[in-house]
Amino acid sequence: MTRNTAFFFDELSLWHSAGAHVLTLPVGGWVQPPAGTGHAESPETKRRLKSLLDVSGLSHHLHQHSAIPASEEDLLRVHSAEYLQRFRAMSDAGGGDLGPQAPIGPGSYDIARLSAGLTMAAVDAVLTGHADNAYSLSRPPGHHCLADGAMGFCFLANIAIAIEAAKARHGLGKVAVIDWDVHHGNGTQSIFENRGDVLTISLHQDGCFPPGYSGEQDRGHGDGLGANINIPLPPGSGHLAYLHAMERIVLPALERFEPELIIVACGYDANAVDPLARMLLHSESFRLMTRAVRLAAERLCQGRLVLVHEGGYSEAYVPFCGLATIEELAGVRTAVDDPMLAFIQLQQPNEALLGFQRQLIEQLAQGFLA
Repeated sequence: MTRNTAFFFDELSLWHSAGAHVLTLPVGGWVQPPAGTGHAESPETKRRLKSLLDVSGLSHHLHQHSAIPASEEDLLRVHSAEYLQRFRAMSDAGGGDLGPQAPIGPGSYDIARLSAGLTMAAVDAVLTGHADNAYSLSRPPGHHCLADGAMGFCFLANIAIAIEAAKARHGLGKVAVIDWDVHHGNGTQSIFENRGDVLTISLHQDGCFPPGYSGEQDRGHGDGLGANINIPLPPGSGHLAYLHAMERIVLPALERFEPELIIVACGYDANAVDPLARMLLHSESFRLMTRAVRLAAERLCQGRLVLVHEGGYSEAYVPFCGLATIEELAGVRTAVDDPMLAFIQLQQPNEALLGFQRQLIEQLAQGFLA
């Protein structure tokens, strides 16, 4: 069944520049300048995703929109005035390092405001009934950004800004945020960890980023105790491990929380060929995770579901993962075949390793859902 899926995108979001880097290393010393854009957080992953949506015909089934940038008032619900002033000043001065692994270029402040605005508009479209679900191709990403500092390619907390705006404008109650970016959603966690009205769930590669972080003991504080769930998965976890974690931890947590809206921090860097992680997902993994969350949203919150683009650094493969995800949202299958699917399926963990991964997930599930 086809669905009314809104898609939020603006070409300007691809004009954010992370400066002269090779992957994540600044150019200089022994690091040779790149031939192309260089930095891992390249606009090409997003541009190629948008191009594949267009040439596959899927774009014709989406209600496409841009959005206005988030206002200063919107930003101040989440971020400190001092941080915003520092961000704007550095952007106006031509760029620099705003935080750990957080280089910016000229104009990055206004482009980041646009990225947050796209996320806000996607949430508004779903809450007002103008769309069944929505996807925001936001860039720069946001899930590592703290209230008072940038890190990990993230400069504004897009999802948190959209949640707070929706609470102010629509009286939104409980929200669940599922983060399946391969890196921990530390920014979202830090912003909401004292709150019981926002459930944050992060599935991530154990110890990857922030470096060394696992998080299974971090359950929130005060009113937020129990409303924060971290699922650190070992490097090499693949399709079945993620689906098992969804079935045993994520979906039961959603059922228990009963959100009015579900937002997914939709990174694709758990794919098998990503340069910044060591997981083994493929396009069908993202399709099936999206299906599981979509069906949960239909049971729990009138289908209100928003996906917000986060990481994913394989220019060749992210488009196929994103296409499968958005096909599932829209209820449309195009003629596109994933040219790497069979190869990645051959690389999945063997039964012994899969059994070990399942055992770890079961231990986490017993702790979270007791």
